[in-house]
Amino acid sequence: MMDMNTPLAFVKMHGAGNDFVIIDSLHRAGGVMTAALAAAIGDRHRGVGFDQLAELRPSDTADLDLDFWNADGSRAGACGNATRCVAHMVMAARGLDRLRIRTARGVLIAENRQGQIWVNMGAPLLNWQDIPLAQDCETDHLPIAGDPAAVGMGNPHCVFFVADADSAPVAEQGRKTEHHPLFPQSTNVEFASVTALDHLRLRVWERGTGITLACGSGACATAVAAHRRGLTGRQVRIDADGGQLLVDWRDDGVWLSGPVAHVFDATLPAEFLAGLA
Repeated sequence: MMDMNTPLAFVKMHGAGNDFVIIDSLHRAGGVMTAALAAAIGDRHRGVGFDQLAELRPSDTADLDLDFWNADGSRAGACGNATRCVAHMVMAARGLDRLRIRTARGVLIAENRQGQIWVNMGAPLLNWQDIPLAQDCETDHLPIAGDPAAVGMGNPHCVFFVADADSAPVAEQGRKTEHHPLFPQSTNVEFASVTALDHLRLRVWERGTGITLACGSGACATAVAAHRRGLTGRQVRIDADGGQLLVDWRDDGVWLSGPVAHVFDATLPAEFLAGLA
């Protein structure tokens, strides 16, 4: 844990408009982040603002450990776009083309393929206990109005297939579904429409954050659900509000790629940090 009287440096990045605060704690074994600090930094009016916060920590089994926090101070088990952003940053700094990143999801492999960052988000979780759901039910067709599917990608996802994602009631239905009793840990909520066998339109409500311009794990979950319903192949382009993501569901896991952008570097002053430890 760091001294909260010491300024805290951070990096702001985004992947397809999905924006992140990234804190490098590789020199601090225990990390610095707390729920109160994450919520304070996540406040877009009084702090910095982010969809998720990612903290890098030293690892004894991978190139680094990576923890995720939502804007309300809750923990996130996975964040595909933040993982891509961190991989891009670390690969550039170390001159590498491949990283092993340990998250709550497990050890994820990131690769730089001719300048494009891909991350293997692991195999999808499809059993009701693993997602998790509160009761045994068919995960491809949940007993919820609208006939959504459930997929776990390190965090739970509830995917609705709709005729037109652009007109879907994302705020109203997303907020309601996030805390549906079938999801004991709450859930991310996706609204997808199929435009071709390899193309989806996606809008997202993320648990602990709200509407976001993109969601990497949500794109992976949606691609898996779409293929399992016979709507698409295993390789899809996904148009989120903030840009296009690429998903490739292979035998070794669900691979994710898309744009990455560095926004700025900055420092949180000691006055901001006081009392937030």
